[in-house]
Amino acid sequence: MERRAFKQAMFAVHNEEAALDIVQDSMLKLAEKYGDRPHDEFPMLFQRILQNTIRDYYRRSKVRSMWMTVLSALSPSDDEDYDPLEGIEANDGSMIRNTPDAALQQRQTMAIIEAEIAKLPARQREAFLMRYWEDMDVAETAAAMGCSDGSVKTHCSRATHTLAAALAAKGVEL
Repeated sequence: MERRAFKQAMFAVHNEEAALDIVQDSMLKLAEKYGDRPHDEFPMLFQRILQNTIRDYYRRSKVRSMWMTVLSALSPSDDEDYDPLEGIEANDGSMIRNTPDAALQQRQTMAIIEAEIAKLPARQREAFLMRYWEDMDVAETAAAMGCSDGSVKTHCSRATHTLAAALAAKGVEL
């Protein structure tokens, strides 16, 4: 069952480490939530859990990609230690950070982003920061917040939509 599940996950995500994580998470969910079920139900349950975990991976990747795109626009590609909150990309794709005007624009943009994150309700802010800044998965975030996986997903979704709308209204393009 594990080998077939790994192949299925690998086919879906094209990343060996992610596929292994997906299969492991799926097995843990099966054991935790359905361990008391008859063993003949496991294959069907596992397939459903595996498919949902793969969907969660893609949802998380999509949202993380959007926010990382925003943050990566704030950092040069040649410096791994660069803090993404210290630089911003101009409309033409070049980095601007040497002029006083650019520095001011950068500070203003970061102030807007930080202010909008601070305005989020506490649980949404906590879930958003853990998931997208700290790169924690749903289960880790749920455990840290003391809530269900579904609550984490709801908080993150609401935070993402609220931030995107607020930033767009203030002229910060995503």
